[in-house]
Amino acid sequence: MRSSTVFLALIASLLDCAAAHGFVTGVTDGGKWTPGADPVWYYYPAGTAPSTAGWDALNQDLGFVSPSSFQTTDIACHKSATPSKLYASVNAGDALDLYWSAWPDSHKGPIINYIAPCNGECTAAAAGNLLWTKISQQGLITPGGSGTWATDELIAQGNFTSTVTIPKNLKAGNYVIRHEIIALHGAESDNGAQNYPQCINLKVGGSGTMSPPTGTAGTKLYTRTDPGILFNLYTNPTTYPFPGPAVWTGAN
Repeated sequence: MRSSTVFLALIASLLDCAAAHGFVTGVTDGGKWTPGADPVWYYYPAGTAPSTAGWDALNQDLGFVSPSSFQTTDIACHKSATPSKLYASVNAGDALDLYWSAWPDSHKGPIINYIAPCNGECTAAAAGNLLWTKISQQGLITPGGSGTWATDELIAQGNFTSTVTIPKNLKAGNYVIRHEIIALHGAESDNGAQNYPQCINLKVGGSGTMSPPTGTAGTKLYTRTDPGILFNLYTNPTTYPFPGPAVWTGAN
């Protein structure tokens, strides 16, 4: 048992050292903490990894999904993602805080949030079957040079926190939130953008009555030549063309 604990601690420290990128360690709503998926889940003996609300994925390298994989289900919730066992409980209209383990200031880009209804238990959902509706996006905040971006605000928080408001009239039910950073530091080249999708199971309460419209399959969200995917960060941009569908405001 001791050797197992030491091994997992070593893996965790290696991930910390490699944390040029990051992952969502957990979320809070009203101060209540629900853990996300730590990539070290992979190194636990089968069936012994901690239960979380975050979808497990093969992102042990803290890596990304490249544009060449946009037409695979990896783009939905990261590489070979599988559903989590728990839910984060929120109410429609709540502000949900998502905490990243780290984020490098060179990896500038937008932060985009989607939801997908599970039509049953999210714990039994498949990434390829989820249909995504965009509920928020933040990109270029202040032009000038390479600009100030949503990721810069994430870092400026001091604890790598991003906040998304759950639409106030969203119907109660089980949903997956897809929280994504797109790093643009290499996006001037084809296949150079880096997508970091993270998925969390949500159990939404409240008295909302609005269901999301029919959403978009993960494999249809982006193409590698979308203007917001093939994008030159270093030409003093004044605007940013968000990739993907428009933001749904019907439950706001």
